[in-house]
Amino acid sequence: MLDQRRTPLFTAMQRYLRRRPAVFHVPGHKQGRAAPPALRRWLGAGALQLDLTEAPGLDDLHAPSGVIAEAQALAAAAFGAARSFFLVGGTTAGIHAMLLAALRPGEAVLVPRHAHRSVHGGLILAGARPVWLPPAYDPDLAIPLGVPPEAVAQALDRHPEARALVVVHPTYHGIPAAIHPLVRLAHDRGLPVLVDEAHGAHFAFHPDLPPSALAAGADAVAQSLHKTGGSLTQSSLLHLGYGCRLDPDRVQAALRLVQSTSPSYLLMASLDLARRELALRGRRLWDRALALAAAAREALARVPGVRVVDYPGMDPTRLILDVRGRGLTGYEAAEQLWRQGVAVELAGHGYLLAILSPGDGRESLGRLVAAVRRLRPSRRRKAGAGVGPPGLPPWPEVVLIPREAALGRQEAMPLSRSEGRIAAELVAPYPPGIPVLAPGERITPAVLAYLEECLRTGQHLQGPADPTLRTIRVLAE
Repeated sequence: MLDQRRTPLFTAMQRYLRRRPAVFHVPGHKQGRAAPPALRRWLGAGALQLDLTEAPGLDDLHAPSGVIAEAQALAAAAFGAARSFFLVGGTTAGIHAMLLAALRPGEAVLVPRHAHRSVHGGLILAGARPVWLPPAYDPDLAIPLGVPPEAVAQALDRHPEARALVVVHPTYHGIPAAIHPLVRLAHDRGLPVLVDEAHGAHFAFHPDLPPSALAAGADAVAQSLHKTGGSLTQSSLLHLGYGCRLDPDRVQAALRLVQSTSPSYLLMASLDLARRELALRGRRLWDRALALAAAAREALARVPGVRVVDYPGMDPTRLILDVRGRGLTGYEAAEQLWRQGVAVELAGHGYLLAILSPGDGRESLGRLVAAVRRLRPSRRRKAGAGVGPPGLPPWPEVVLIPREAALGRQEAMPLSRSEGRIAAELVAPYPPGIPVLAPGERITPAVLAYLEECLRTGQHLQGPADPTLRTIRVLAE
């Protein structure tokens, strides 16, 4: 049995530094000596010394056979995987690698329409053909709730040619997928299940959290350990489950394509250390975080005009606060909180999303509750402010696979004159993040009307080269 107290990579890095070698390799800041002074002040000498490269004894992420291989094996054991890989390009790199390993150009894959834009990028890289799955949706708050199993079953019947199923578990808002039924449905057809578990890296470490995708039998799972697990931003993990239907060598080859050839040892050391912390103390850490979340929910529920929103089975460390009863949009409430020194994760039309972790304490939660109590109705309201989102986007008319559109000859044209053209870029109002257009889809009158309403109500748009959407990129004729 592997000893989870060990940190093979971090220990090797310390051992290397204790030798005090004369360093004639990159990085050029030479362990901080040539780093900008402000960087030295803020990061400190220790962090800059740990910013190493493939030096003697430190292994190679792209062909690991030493301490990185040992550290990845410990991560696999801690999370319940058959094999795990360190990611220095965030969960995005893991999602891209999963899709590249599972699919060949032109093959079909079942994809939730509310999937993160990294999935759309992976579809372009893989040259895959998405079969879009409609998510259930809370129209009151404009929050996607995940894809029902019956929608997946129907899609599998209509598209027997599909080669994989992508699952978002949980959503950004902490709402879990029906992960066990979805895995069974796909496996009954012999399809691998590829899971974006960016917001669920902590699930494996407490029974009161939603089930982890690996525990449900998923084949490949990408996790943002930095979001909830304590590692540094941009450090993530890709796991392969037992009985995985993907070729591990193909996954490794895909990772060599999408990850940097100069991987950050500082990021990898943080993965090694965060894994040890979760493996040894995860249950205790999340006991405390869950208790704090329960106390925060109770206190916030007593604030007049504020509703603490719950969905079945959701991650209790995600706090969704409906603030419309205070006479505010979520955007206005977030602005007021920020003026009081409180920053939340996300604001929607009518709600705020706050994320709790073991790093929170009673003092920080007390500041959140006090700031919410002090929310005041807005005295200034722009035209259209406070109006809810226009509902679910129109269902897409897919003309080309995303790769052909995204990499084809393009031109920018005024949105008002784009009817009938083929989109060459993603346009997703955020929140909720469900695309109105993806590359390869026709711009219909219904799409134009929806986008105009999004612009009128001031929604933030992700994806387009022109974020004001005065122009949109389309395939050139």
